[in-house]
Amino acid sequence: MFQVRIHGRGGQGVVSGAELLSVAGFLEGRHAQAFPSFGSERMGAPVMAFCRIDDKEIRLREPVLEPDALIVQDATLLYQVDLFKGISHDAYILLNSTRGFDELGLDEFVRKFRASRLCTVPATELAIKHVGRAVPNVPLLGGFAAITGQVRIESVVAAVREKFPHAVAERNVAAATEAYELVARQQETADA
Repeated sequence: MFQVRIHGRGGQGVVSGAELLSVAGFLEGRHAQAFPSFGSERMGAPVMAFCRIDDKEIRLREPVLEPDALIVQDATLLYQVDLFKGISHDAYILLNSTRGFDELGLDEFVRKFRASRLCTVPATELAIKHVGRAVPNVPLLGGFAAITGQVRIESVVAAVREKFPHAVAERNVAAATEAYELVARQQETADA
């Protein structure tokens, strides 16, 4: 079972991101589940959502305490919330930022991780460019597909097209595709 924990703020599409990821898993014939965890339900408050993907039925219903992948939609949470609790050094970390892990003060922490499993993505900038709104969830799913290989970008695209009206979907598809390509290029460099 592959378990994902997504951190962000209310209004950034954290819950929708988890749902889209689970739909992408379903579209590939796998079992998947997604659910949120809310603190105070207001715009800008820290929000967490979870997704599990497996080849067999998923019976767990509790929050993801030891994620295989961590998606951080808002870098301002880095020093406000214990984002890395329960994460192993084999996990993937996908962080929405224009800056690298070292610039964010995480160089010492991530030194124990494999470089090919760490990635920063300018997801907010990609969302603004393509969608016109600062909602980083869909670009991060494109990045997730590239870094983990748990779902294909085609499945992410299909999930997006299933959820949103045509014009909105196509703008989100462009954002996800650009993020996928960006992360794929970063992976080639990390693997070299």
